[in-house]
Amino acid sequence: MDITSFSIADRLASEDAEVRRLAVIDLPYSDEDDIVPLLLPCLADADPSVRTEAVRALEGFEDPEVVAALAPMLLDADAQVRAAAGEVLAELKLSASAGPLLPLLQGEGAEVRMLAFRAVRALRVDAAFAPAMAALRDADPGVRREAVGVLGYLRKPEAVGDLAEVAAHDPEAEVRRIAVGALGYATEISVLPALTRALGDTAWQVREEAAQTLGKLRFGLAIDELVHAMQDEYWQVRVKAARSLGWLKAAAGLPALVEALAHPIGNLRKEAAIALGELADPRAIPALEKALDDADPDVRKLSRLALTAIGLAQK
Repeated sequence: MDITSFSIADRLASEDAEVRRLAVIDLPYSDEDDIVPLLLPCLADADPSVRTEAVRALEGFEDPEVVAALAPMLLDADAQVRAAAGEVLAELKLSASAGPLLPLLQGEGAEVRMLAFRAVRALRVDAAFAPAMAALRDADPGVRREAVGVLGYLRKPEAVGDLAEVAAHDPEAEVRRIAVGALGYATEISVLPALTRALGDTAWQVREEAAQTLGKLRFGLAIDELVHAMQDEYWQVRVKAARSLGWLKAAAGLPALVEALAHPIGNLRKEAAIALGELADPRAIPALEKALDDADPDVRKLSRLALTAIGLAQK
């Protein structure tokens, strides 16, 4: 018998969990004018697969009733339901939706706190600031990582010192990396020691983030460190260092950028060509002219653009 011939309401009331699960999946594509009242009771279904699909089906319905119903799903006994709720709640756009999530920022269970911080991050609500600052000392690295993300979105000057401390000393590399990136809104030169320290971090991902953040902040005092980073054993770090040297128009980076223009990794050669165009230093002309024969068409194009920039700068 074709179960789809039954009404959605009948299928949602079926004793068969698989029938209920498929009904939830079909509901958004049904003729029902308002599916929310039908979906909300499914969040309490005895079967976790039904609850999971109900959570997913509610994505995009950002009204107080739905958010209030989804927030407790972060506490669900089933890991798949919790994960689905975290994904859906992380897509919230309206700051008014934060209310049901705020108590969970300091709730029991590291996973719940982590998912709650992730959900409120892009909402940029001031009420999340104090819990996020406190969570920088959380025992769970996932919670610390998401708390740093919240602080990076809030961009409050009061958090800069704590973020710099995390960037320099957190035991988890991923937390240090996120903190380094979060410092991209800082204006205080006091963060320079933490960022230059991060350029020497044991994890290349942290060094890569530091190389980019220093360029974003336009800290000319970091040019020597960025030039040194052009010799990093990981080309990914060199790419971001090259980008920052270009942003800073750092003449001291010219030799390293010219050298990078002949590196085996195409992405690094492209970034070097861009940076040399930003420097607009005629001393780079021979290397750029040679790069016009590069095997990578993007490198050739960017080298031509760089030569044009140098020509315009000389007029």
